[in-house]
Amino acid sequence: MSAETSVPATAQWFALHTLSGQENKVKAYIDKFTAVEELQDYIFEVLLPTEVVSEVKNGKKSTKVRKLYPGYVFIQMHLYDGDGKVINKPWYFVKEVNGVIGFVGGERPAALKQSDVDEIFARIEAANGKEVPKVQYSVGEEVKITDGAFTNLTGRIDEIDPERGKLKISVSIFGRFTPVELEYWQVQRLTE
Repeated sequence: MSAETSVPATAQWFALHTLSGQENKVKAYIDKFTAVEELQDYIFEVLLPTEVVSEVKNGKKSTKVRKLYPGYVFIQMHLYDGDGKVINKPWYFVKEVNGVIGFVGGERPAALKQSDVDEIFARIEAANGKEVPKVQYSVGEEVKITDGAFTNLTGRIDEIDPERGKLKISVSIFGRFTPVELEYWQVQRLTE
């Protein structure tokens, strides 16, 4: 979206249902061809909310991008005219994009409620710049330490700090419980 393009008050957010795994291609295509097809007055933003997820496999930490809403892409567009009729040009352009199943709501899609749009943006903001562990832990859970000075010891989770991605774990060392602070990816469930 260019800086000089302002979004009119008539623009609304819609959800597009996509084929699984095609979300990135759909977004890229719409972003690329909006200008080519001269649809800048109708299509303003395409959103594919993601988060970074970390996990450890075979002692190696890996991160990957996970979609917050798999199978969906959100699009801010001007879809209806002043009489409430669908505007054909942007309607058919979006519907014909390879990987798009259709608008959520079918032939008469309803715009997302502002509260839903706010929630989507809140989730994006919450995920921004943070790594989320693939596995969620709970206080009192027993875990095995897989990295660091206490590798192969087990301990009990006493505190969880999701903001920092840290766990406070009580580890038995020489018969005494010692609190240790570790990152999520440095432990695994005993049942794994």
